[in-house]
Amino acid sequence: MSRMIDITVNGRPTQIDRPMPIDELLVTVEVPKNYLAVEVNEDVVPREEYGATIVAEGDRVEVVTLVGGG
Repeated sequence: MSRMIDITVNGRPTQIDRPMPIDELLVTVEVPKNYLAVEVNEDVVPREEYGATIVAEGDRVEVVTLVGGG
């Protein structure tokens, strides 16, 4: 059995089964479709680089979403 990888997503400890690209991570952790931006280790990642940017052990991912209200 392989060891899970520990990352942080929006301040919450999260485990994934292997390093994966951002676009796959967003599906895996069920991010709402209305997200605006993704940061990995405090660096904003352009949307066109989501498939090539790999999230690995210890990475901190922040997903900024639009929240309605008034």
